[in-house]
Amino acid sequence: MALLKSKKKRKLYKKYMPQTLLGRSLLIVITPIILIQALSTFLFFDRHWSKMTTRLAYAVAGEVTWISDQIEKNPSPKRIGQLTNDASKYLSMVIDYEPGKDIPEDAGNTQEKWMGWEALIGETLIREMDKVIGRPYTIDVDFDEKWVEVRVKLKGGLLSVSLPQRRLYSSSSYIFLLWVYSISLVLLIIAVLFMRNQIRPIRRLAIAAERFGKGRDVADFKIEGAREVRQAAQAFLDMRTRIQRQISQRTEMLAGVSHDLRTPLTRLRLQLAMLGDTPDTEAMKSDIKDMENMIDGYLNFVRGEGRENTQVTDLGDLLNEVVFSAKRQGCDVHLEMEARIPKIVLRPSAIKRCLSNIISNANKYAQTIWVTLREDDDNMHVEIIIEDDGPGIPEDQFEAVFRPFYRVDTSRNMETGGVGLGLPIAMDIVHAHGGKIWLSKSKHGGLAVHMNLPK
Repeated sequence: MALLKSKKKRKLYKKYMPQTLLGRSLLIVITPIILIQALSTFLFFDRHWSKMTTRLAYAVAGEVTWISDQIEKNPSPKRIGQLTNDASKYLSMVIDYEPGKDIPEDAGNTQEKWMGWEALIGETLIREMDKVIGRPYTIDVDFDEKWVEVRVKLKGGLLSVSLPQRRLYSSSSYIFLLWVYSISLVLLIIAVLFMRNQIRPIRRLAIAAERFGKGRDVADFKIEGAREVRQAAQAFLDMRTRIQRQISQRTEMLAGVSHDLRTPLTRLRLQLAMLGDTPDTEAMKSDIKDMENMIDGYLNFVRGEGRENTQVTDLGDLLNEVVFSAKRQGCDVHLEMEARIPKIVLRPSAIKRCLSNIISNANKYAQTIWVTLREDDDNMHVEIIIEDDGPGIPEDQFEAVFRPFYRVDTSRNMETGGVGLGLPIAMDIVHAHGGKIWLSKSKHGGLAVHMNLPK
């Protein structure tokens, strides 16, 4: 049970984690910055901004209480005028005293209308007023006008005190937070730019490896980036050189072997021709022909089509050529294509040879052949399906027939032609293009060969 929960957690972790190296690198950079900003902002509001707002509200509450006390002690117009002038001059307050007035019934603290900063300032002022005022009062916070109005019920009337909101909070807090987040944003942009420059060589290396895996030229690849990336790029170039050298050596060696083997086979053929036609010589001639076919097939298999350059090719036109050539040889072939098939980069001669081998092989054992060209469901690949109505191949041998020189004895043998290299050669060509090839049962009763090529 614990193992299943652990697997589910890993799946969720992989699901929400960025899939690219750039995304994960940025996550490593951004996450600590966000945590630091959140922590610093919390501490700033808890330790500094909140305490500073409380102290400013405490000062305002004390001033309002003092003015209320002074008016109650001496409510004369002269004293009220003096207090009004002093409050306006030194405290940035506007005082209005109305004798005999009471707090209106519809007036009251408007906390339900406060939001954000209004609520924080208003609630802080109410909390401090409750501590010192000792009289009925109301507070109205108007953030649009940036004023706060306090009404206090005195013994002889109603005192209204209006003051600017700057008396209750400091705008330097906004400026501080703005600078902090702006600097962090600038640093993140710089980090993203530098990170993209570091990721670019890795992306180019991946593209070069993919192109080489598909048999395409990567001559324009350059070694760049950090030391580790340059080491990986150099290792890739060394690997490419070794593979190309190995292919070239293999081809040259087998070409020499072919030349050396064909010479004695030619002498044997001449000697048999001089002996005349007898049952024994006919059997020996058949054996020599089988040996030559095996040598040709093996050379074709190991040589491949590596020397052919890739080029942008219309796969529909190429299939039309292959099908037309097969029909000229007596094959009953039907071609079906989607309306729009994009051009792809491949070695046209190699693909043509691969398709011709599969179609000619199917023609030996079937009456009708169907060829279908379509785009794959992911729109990243093109699929070619070659089906026939022949006897097919047992499903347990679908993998085995791709091994060199493997033959299904019940239907494919030396008498019908071939040495067991048709499908291995096709697989070698498809894999050289970065594609896949596999077999399945055909809906027509025979064998279906699927070829999947990247766009």
